[in-house]
Amino acid sequence: MIDSWKAIIWQQFGASIDTLENAIRACPEDVWGNRVDWYEFWYLASHTLFWLDFYMANSRESFAPPAPFGLEELDPEGALPPRVYTKDELLTYLEHGRRKCRIAIQALTNETAHQLCGTKRPGLTNAELLLYTMRHVQHHAAQLNLILRQRTNSAPGWVSQTKEKLGE
Repeated sequence: MIDSWKAIIWQQFGASIDTLENAIRACPEDVWGNRVDWYEFWYLASHTLFWLDFYMANSRESFAPPAPFGLEELDPEGALPPRVYTKDELLTYLEHGRRKCRIAIQALTNETAHQLCGTKRPGLTNAELLLYTMRHVQHHAAQLNLILRQRTNSAPGWVSQTKEKLGE
């Protein structure tokens, strides 16, 4: 795959991850675990990071999130994590996902970009899965920013592209 395209994809995917990070960092403690309708801020962040990790994994079969995270997101009954994760735990998980994303983009070739991604998201190619996951991260980062705006009248600003280079 052309290196310039990999860099472009990373700059935008990295910006989505940075937007999520900024929302997590900006969330005050009184909003973190406070239920609003059907969700809690920490849970939306955890859900987003789980799927980032999962979709950047080599395969569904070998996927295992790092401790203390579990596989609740894969439960067809919609099981929730056993406890509220801390901001530090989620920021550590975010860095884990950022590394996996960078590695996945760096590893793309013309051949692998067009291959189906297997059981992770049937019907999508590896390149499509990257864009799908970037959209998922940005979607939930926007939800978190909306919660912050509604609850605190403040939210982090727009991230146009990540400051981190693909090769770092």
